Amino acid sequence: MIISASRRTDIPTYYSEWFFNRLTDGFVYVRNPMNIHQISKISLSPDVVDGIVFWTKNPTPMLNRLDELDQYIYYFQFTLNSYGADVEPNIPSKNNIVIPTFQKLSQKIGKDKVVWRYDPIFFNEKYTLDYHVKYFRMLADKIAGYTEKCTISFIDLYKNTQRNVSPLNIQVPTEIQIEQLVTQFSKIAVQYGIYIDTCAEKIDLDKFGIKHAHCIDKERLERIGQYTLDIDKDKNQRTECGCFASIDIGTYNTCKNGCLYCYANFSQKTVSNNFGLHDSKSPLLFGVVRDDDVIKERKVHSFRNCQMKLF
Repeated sequence: MIISASRRTDIPTYYSEWFFNRLTDGFVYVRNPMNIHQISKISLSPDVVDGIVFWTKNPTPMLNRLDELDQYIYYFQFTLNSYGADVEPNIPSKNNIVIPTFQKLSQKIGKDKVVWRYDPIFFNEKYTLDYHVKYFRMLADKIAGYTEKCTISFIDLYKNTQRNVSPLNIQVPTEIQIEQLVTQFSKIAVQYGIYIDTCAEKIDLDKFGIKHAHCIDKERLERIGQYTLDIDKDKNQRTECGCFASIDIGTYNTCKNGCLYCYANFSQKTVSNNFGLHDSKSPLLFGVVRDDDVIKERKVHSFRNCQMKLF
Protein backbone atom coordinates (compact mmCIF):
# COMPACT_ATOMS: atom_id res chain seq x y z
CA MET A 1 0.00 0.00 0.00
CA ILE A 2 0.94 3.63 -0.40
CA ILE A 3 0.55 5.97 2.57
CA SER A 4 -0.59 9.56 1.97
CA ALA A 5 0.60 11.87 4.75
CA SER A 6 -1.57 13.79 4.11
CA ARG A 7 -4.04 15.52 1.83
CA ARG A 8 -6.06 16.38 4.92
CA THR A 9 -3.42 18.13 7.02
CA ASP A 10 0.24 19.17 7.09
CA ILE A 11 1.78 16.28 9.02
CA PRO A 12 5.45 17.23 8.37
CA THR A 13 4.94 20.75 9.77
CA TYR A 14 2.73 20.11 12.79
CA TYR A 15 2.69 16.41 13.52
CA SER A 16 6.09 15.04 12.57
CA GLU A 17 6.92 13.80 16.08
CA TRP A 18 3.58 11.95 16.13
CA PHE A 19 4.34 10.48 12.72
CA PHE A 20 7.75 9.17 13.75
CA ASN A 21 6.19 7.69 16.90
CA ARG A 22 3.68 5.92 14.68
CA LEU A 23 6.51 4.41 12.62
CA THR A 24 8.18 3.23 15.83
CA ASP A 25 4.97 1.62 17.07
CA GLY A 26 4.25 0.19 13.63
CA PHE A 27 0.63 1.28 13.24
CA VAL A 28 -1.73 4.24 13.20
CA TYR A 29 -5.40 4.81 14.02
CA VAL A 30 -7.45 6.78 11.48
CA ARG A 31 -11.05 7.84 12.00
CA ASN A 32 -13.42 7.45 9.08
CA PRO A 33 -14.36 11.02 8.00
CA MET A 34 -17.87 9.79 7.16
CA ASN A 35 -18.32 7.88 10.43
CA ILE A 36 -16.20 9.27 13.26
CA HIS A 37 -16.87 6.30 15.55
CA GLN A 38 -15.29 3.92 13.06
CA ILE A 39 -11.52 3.70 13.47
CA SER A 40 -9.15 1.83 11.18
CA LYS A 41 -5.95 0.37 12.56
CA ILE A 42 -3.42 0.55 9.75
CA SER A 43 -0.07 -1.20 9.78
CA LEU A 44 2.97 0.96 9.01
CA SER A 45 5.38 -1.94 8.72
CA PRO A 46 7.97 -1.53 5.94
CA ASP A 47 6.85 -4.98 4.75
CA VAL A 48 3.48 -3.61 3.61
CA VAL A 49 4.21 0.10 3.01
CA ASP A 50 5.30 0.45 -0.61
CA GLY A 51 5.81 4.17 -0.34
CA ILE A 52 4.93 7.32 1.59
CA VAL A 53 3.88 10.58 -0.02
CA PHE A 54 4.22 13.62 2.23
CA TRP A 55 2.20 16.79 1.53
CA THR A 56 3.53 19.93 3.16
CA LYS A 57 4.29 23.64 3.03
CA ASN A 58 7.15 23.52 5.52
CA PRO A 59 8.83 20.22 6.45
CA THR A 60 11.51 21.94 8.53
CA PRO A 61 10.71 19.83 11.64
CA MET A 62 11.59 16.66 9.70
CA LEU A 63 14.97 17.73 8.31
CA ASN A 64 17.07 16.29 11.14
CA ARG A 65 15.10 13.03 11.36
CA LEU A 66 15.07 11.84 7.77
CA ASP A 67 17.32 8.90 8.64
CA GLU A 68 14.33 7.43 10.49
CA LEU A 69 12.75 6.92 7.06
CA ASP A 70 15.59 4.75 5.77
CA GLN A 71 13.41 1.62 5.63
CA TYR A 72 10.80 3.38 3.48
CA ILE A 73 10.48 4.67 -0.06
CA TYR A 74 9.07 8.19 -0.02
CA TYR A 75 8.89 11.61 -1.59
CA PHE A 76 7.48 15.04 -0.76
CA GLN A 77 4.78 17.11 -2.41
CA PHE A 78 6.10 20.53 -1.35
CA THR A 79 3.75 23.49 -1.92
CA LEU A 80 5.58 26.76 -2.47
CA ASN A 81 3.65 29.58 -4.07
CA SER A 82 3.60 33.36 -4.13
CA TYR A 83 0.79 34.23 -1.70
CA GLY A 84 1.32 36.47 1.30
CA ALA A 85 -0.05 36.41 4.83
CA ASP A 86 -3.43 37.65 3.60
CA VAL A 87 -3.93 34.21 2.04
CA GLU A 88 -1.55 31.94 4.00
CA PRO A 89 -1.41 33.58 7.44
CA ASN A 90 0.68 31.01 9.30
CA ILE A 91 3.31 30.13 6.70
CA PRO A 92 6.74 31.39 7.86
CA SER A 93 9.01 33.56 5.76
CA LYS A 94 9.51 31.96 2.38
CA ASN A 95 12.85 33.65 1.78
CA ASN A 96 14.24 32.93 5.24
CA ILE A 97 12.72 29.53 6.06
CA VAL A 98 10.64 27.79 3.40
CA ILE A 99 12.91 28.17 0.37
CA PRO A 100 16.06 27.23 2.34
CA THR A 101 14.19 24.19 3.69
CA PHE A 102 13.22 23.20 0.14
CA GLN A 103 16.88 23.40 -0.87
CA LYS A 104 18.17 21.53 2.20
CA LEU A 105 15.58 18.78 1.83
CA SER A 106 16.53 18.24 -1.80
CA GLN A 107 20.22 18.19 -0.94
CA LYS A 108 19.60 15.52 1.69
CA ILE A 109 17.31 13.16 -0.23
CA GLY A 110 17.63 14.09 -3.92
CA LYS A 111 15.57 16.29 -6.21
CA ASP A 112 13.56 13.31 -7.50
CA LYS A 113 12.02 13.11 -4.02
CA VAL A 114 10.91 16.75 -3.85
CA VAL A 115 8.03 17.77 -6.12
CA TRP A 116 7.33 21.50 -6.28
CA ARG A 117 3.65 22.45 -6.15
CA TYR A 118 2.54 25.93 -7.18
CA ASP A 119 -1.13 25.75 -6.31
CA PRO A 120 -3.95 26.54 -6.11
CA ILE A 121 -3.79 29.41 -8.58
CA PHE A 122 -6.43 32.12 -8.42
CA PHE A 123 -6.67 35.75 -9.51
CA ASN A 124 -7.88 38.87 -7.75
CA GLU A 125 -6.94 42.54 -7.61
CA LYS A 126 -3.56 41.74 -6.04
CA TYR A 127 -2.75 38.30 -7.43
CA THR A 128 -3.02 39.03 -11.13
CA LEU A 129 -1.77 36.97 -14.04
CA ASP A 130 1.33 39.16 -14.28
CA TYR A 131 1.92 38.78 -10.55
CA HIS A 132 1.92 34.96 -10.80
CA VAL A 133 4.27 34.99 -13.78
CA LYS A 134 6.69 37.32 -11.99
CA TYR A 135 6.83 35.28 -8.79
CA PHE A 136 6.80 31.91 -10.51
CA ARG A 137 9.99 33.01 -12.25
CA MET A 138 11.50 34.25 -8.98
CA LEU A 139 10.74 30.95 -7.23
CA ALA A 140 11.98 28.89 -10.17
CA ASP A 141 15.23 30.82 -10.07
CA LYS A 142 15.75 29.74 -6.43
CA ILE A 143 14.61 26.11 -6.48
CA ALA A 144 14.72 24.79 -10.05
CA GLY A 145 18.03 23.09 -9.33
CA TYR A 146 16.41 21.23 -6.43
CA THR A 147 13.44 19.60 -8.16
CA GLU A 148 12.48 17.97 -11.45
CA LYS A 149 9.01 19.37 -11.96
CA CYS A 150 6.29 21.72 -10.81
CA THR A 151 2.68 20.65 -10.41
CA ILE A 152 0.10 23.40 -10.80
CA SER A 153 -3.65 23.54 -10.28
CA PHE A 154 -6.36 26.18 -10.36
CA ILE A 155 -8.64 26.92 -7.46
CA ASP A 156 -11.89 25.06 -6.90
CA LEU A 157 -14.39 26.92 -4.76
CA TYR A 158 -16.07 24.53 -2.32
CA LYS A 159 -19.27 25.39 -0.49
CA ASN A 160 -17.75 24.67 2.91
CA THR A 161 -14.87 27.11 2.30
CA GLN A 162 -16.63 29.96 0.50
CA ARG A 163 -16.95 31.94 3.72
CA ASN A 164 -13.21 31.64 4.35
CA VAL A 165 -12.22 32.92 0.90
CA SER A 166 -14.85 35.65 0.59
CA PRO A 167 -12.46 38.45 1.75
CA LEU A 168 -10.17 37.63 -1.17
CA ASN A 169 -12.68 38.48 -3.92
CA ILE A 170 -11.40 35.54 -5.91
CA GLN A 171 -11.78 35.36 -9.67
CA VAL A 172 -11.70 31.80 -10.94
CA PRO A 173 -9.40 31.77 -14.00
CA THR A 174 -11.11 31.45 -17.37
CA GLU A 175 -9.81 29.02 -19.99
CA ILE A 176 -8.25 31.94 -21.91
CA GLN A 177 -6.51 33.18 -18.77
CA ILE A 178 -5.28 29.67 -17.98
CA GLU A 179 -3.76 29.35 -21.44
CA GLN A 180 -2.16 32.79 -21.15
CA LEU A 181 -0.66 31.85 -17.80
CA VAL A 182 0.65 28.42 -18.77
CA THR A 183 2.19 29.87 -21.93
CA GLN A 184 4.40 32.01 -19.70
CA PHE A 185 4.95 29.31 -17.09
CA SER A 186 6.01 26.81 -19.77
CA LYS A 187 8.64 29.18 -21.15
CA ILE A 188 10.03 29.74 -17.66
CA ALA A 189 10.05 26.00 -16.92
CA VAL A 190 12.00 25.26 -20.09
CA GLN A 191 14.49 27.98 -19.23
CA TYR A 192 15.10 26.46 -15.81
CA GLY A 193 15.15 22.82 -16.89
CA ILE A 194 11.99 21.61 -15.17
CA TYR A 195 8.64 20.45 -16.50
CA ILE A 196 5.05 21.26 -15.50
CA ASP A 197 2.01 19.05 -15.02
CA THR A 198 -1.49 19.75 -13.68
CA CYS A 199 -3.34 18.32 -10.69
CA ALA A 200 -6.93 17.18 -11.25
CA GLU A 201 -7.67 19.64 -14.07
CA LYS A 202 -10.15 18.93 -16.86
CA ILE A 203 -8.52 21.34 -19.30
CA ASP A 204 -6.20 19.81 -21.90
CA LEU A 205 -2.88 21.68 -21.97
CA ASP A 206 -1.02 19.13 -24.07
CA LYS A 207 -0.14 21.71 -26.73
CA PHE A 208 1.92 23.52 -24.09
CA GLY A 209 3.75 20.33 -23.18
CA ILE A 210 1.82 20.06 -19.92
CA LYS A 211 0.45 16.65 -18.95
CA HIS A 212 -1.94 15.54 -16.23
CA ALA A 213 -0.17 14.72 -12.95
CA HIS A 214 -0.21 11.63 -10.76
CA CYS A 215 0.43 13.23 -7.37
CA ILE A 216 0.37 9.79 -5.74
CA ASP A 217 2.76 8.61 -8.42
CA LYS A 218 3.37 4.90 -8.95
CA GLU A 219 6.10 5.55 -11.50
CA ARG A 220 8.02 7.93 -9.23
CA LEU A 221 7.94 5.41 -6.39
CA GLU A 222 9.03 2.65 -8.76
CA ARG A 223 11.94 4.75 -9.96
CA ILE A 224 13.03 5.68 -6.45
CA GLY A 225 12.54 2.19 -5.03
CA GLN A 226 13.69 0.26 -8.12
CA TYR A 227 10.69 -2.04 -8.06
CA THR A 228 7.37 -2.32 -9.85
CA LEU A 229 3.93 -1.86 -8.29
CA ASP A 230 0.79 -3.68 -9.37
CA ILE A 231 -1.57 -0.95 -8.23
CA ASP A 232 -4.59 0.75 -9.77
CA LYS A 233 -5.86 4.31 -9.99
CA ASP A 234 -7.55 5.60 -6.86
CA LYS A 235 -11.29 5.06 -7.32
CA ASN A 236 -12.12 7.28 -4.35
CA GLN A 237 -10.83 10.45 -6.02
CA ARG A 238 -12.63 12.59 -8.59
CA THR A 239 -12.45 11.57 -12.24
CA GLU A 240 -9.82 14.15 -13.17
CA CYS A 241 -7.44 12.98 -10.45
CA GLY A 242 -4.60 10.80 -11.74
CA CYS A 243 -3.48 9.50 -8.35
CA PHE A 244 -2.93 5.85 -7.66
CA ALA A 245 -4.61 4.13 -4.70
CA SER A 246 -3.38 5.16 -1.27
CA ILE A 247 -4.47 5.31 2.35
CA ASP A 248 -4.54 8.77 3.92
CA ILE A 249 -3.59 8.90 7.60
CA GLY A 250 -4.50 12.55 8.22
CA THR A 251 -7.63 14.16 9.66
CA TYR A 252 -9.64 17.15 8.45
CA ASN A 253 -9.73 20.34 10.51
CA THR A 254 -6.29 19.83 12.06
CA CYS A 255 -3.95 21.93 9.86
CA LYS A 256 -2.78 25.17 11.46
CA ASN A 257 -1.41 26.74 8.27
CA GLY A 258 -4.68 28.67 8.08
CA CYS A 259 -4.69 28.99 4.28
CA LEU A 260 -7.97 30.64 3.32
CA TYR A 261 -8.42 28.51 0.19
CA CYS A 262 -7.97 25.17 1.99
CA TYR A 263 -10.66 22.54 1.41
CA ALA A 264 -9.54 20.48 4.43
CA ASN A 265 -10.34 23.10 7.10
CA PHE A 266 -13.92 24.21 7.58
CA SER A 267 -13.45 26.19 10.81
CA GLN A 268 -10.35 27.66 12.44
CA LYS A 269 -12.06 27.30 15.83
CA THR A 270 -12.44 23.59 15.21
CA VAL A 271 -8.80 23.39 14.11
CA SER A 272 -7.67 25.04 17.35
CA ASN A 273 -9.85 22.73 19.44
CA ASN A 274 -8.61 19.63 17.65
CA PHE A 275 -4.97 20.72 17.85
CA GLY A 276 -5.41 21.16 21.59
CA LEU A 277 -6.40 17.50 21.79
CA HIS A 278 -3.27 16.30 19.98
CA ASP A 279 -0.96 13.90 21.82
CA SER A 280 2.19 12.92 19.93
CA LYS A 281 2.18 9.53 21.67
CA SER A 282 -1.42 8.67 20.75
CA PRO A 283 -2.28 6.33 17.86
CA LEU A 284 -4.88 8.94 16.82
CA LEU A 285 -3.88 12.31 15.39
CA PHE A 286 -6.02 13.98 18.01
CA GLY A 287 -8.34 12.93 20.79
CA VAL A 288 -8.72 9.53 22.44
CA VAL A 289 -10.53 6.31 21.71
CA ARG A 290 -14.00 6.49 23.23
CA ASP A 291 -16.29 3.77 24.52
CA ASP A 292 -18.58 4.07 21.48
CA ASP A 293 -15.70 3.78 18.98
CA VAL A 294 -15.18 0.62 16.97
CA ILE A 295 -11.61 -0.26 15.97
CA LYS A 296 -11.09 -2.58 13.03
CA GLU A 297 -7.75 -3.64 11.64
CA ARG A 298 -7.61 -2.81 7.96
CA LYS A 299 -6.30 -5.60 5.77
CA VAL A 300 -3.35 -4.21 3.84
CA HIS A 301 -0.59 -5.72 1.77
CA SER A 302 2.32 -4.80 -0.46
CA PHE A 303 1.72 -4.30 -4.18
CA ARG A 304 5.36 -4.83 -5.08
CA ASN A 305 5.98 -7.17 -7.95
CA CYS A 306 9.17 -9.00 -7.11
CA GLN A 307 9.33 -11.06 -10.30
CA MET A 308 12.47 -10.46 -12.30
CA LYS A 309 12.08 -8.84 -15.69
CA LEU A 310 14.24 -10.33 -18.45
CA PHE A 311 13.48 -7.59 -20.97
